[in-house]
Amino acid sequence: MISALLPASTSIPADWRDLLALTKPRVMTLVVFTGLAGLLAAPVSVNPVLGFAAVLCIALGAGAAGALNQWYEADLDAKMKRTASRPLPAGRMTRQTALHFGVGLAAFSVILMDLAANHLAAAILAVSILFYVLVYTVWLKRRTAQNIVIGGAAGAFPPLIGWVAATGDISALPVLLFAIIFLWTPPHFWALSLFIKTDYAAAGVPMLPVVAGVTTTRRQIWLYTIPMIPAAVAPWAMGLTGWVYGAASIALNAVFLLFALAVLANKATEPAAMKPEKRLFAFSILYLFALFGALVVDRWVIG
Repeated sequence: MISALLPASTSIPADWRDLLALTKPRVMTLVVFTGLAGLLAAPVSVNPVLGFAAVLCIALGAGAAGALNQWYEADLDAKMKRTASRPLPAGRMTRQTALHFGVGLAAFSVILMDLAANHLAAAILAVSILFYVLVYTVWLKRRTAQNIVIGGAAGAFPPLIGWVAATGDISALPVLLFAIIFLWTPPHFWALSLFIKTDYAAAGVPMLPVVAGVTTTRRQIWLYTIPMIPAAVAPWAMGLTGWVYGAASIALNAVFLLFALAVLANKATEPAAMKPEKRLFAFSILYLFALFGALVVDRWVIG
């Protein structure tokens, strides 16, 4: 099936830019940042070289997951305008190359994390890669509209991994950081899926707007925003962070709430009229960067 949808393979070796594209570098930026924030928020002093190695492993692990995702979903990517220019559907790389690259990168990232940090951090990194590839990509993506809800756990692991790489154990704060990203993921991705739902429908991916409709998706965005806000404020409310994080969290969540309300109130069904959804999607990225940035400032500036 996949071979029928993809262009004929070329004998030209994959360009380094195509290998980089396999790692989904734009997605990796947020993964690396939250992983670094988890490491820097830990109440221990980390050797800069080992800290760099740990963050590098998080980046490589995320890149490996992205490469294996594209290897498995090459047929879907070929059907969607947003992804048709990726290396595999565009015919610039063979699926075997993507598979070998992804598996090799995953193994290297886990082994290096084990050597540079500790066994627990390496184990959680391995679980995060396997979860994204096997649970989200292989099992959930094509089968259920809840793919983002359950699969979102994969993207919530980085701050937990960063913390464990620094401390060697798990405590309340990294668990809360995991929960924040887990609850943030559905509003973030469903906002995107609302204005590109025709792409998902064409590819046969059962994203929520495709199978349940626009109104239900907007309601679900609101319902996940509600628990996300107390989860985001909880680190300050529980005395695990200082006033800098607390103030930033309250302000950012107030804005997120307003954007989510605007999405809930929107009645448009055409992508061109989905400005509230586009604003929420754009702000959700800024929200996570700012929230985790405030966490680091709170730890290093305020103490």
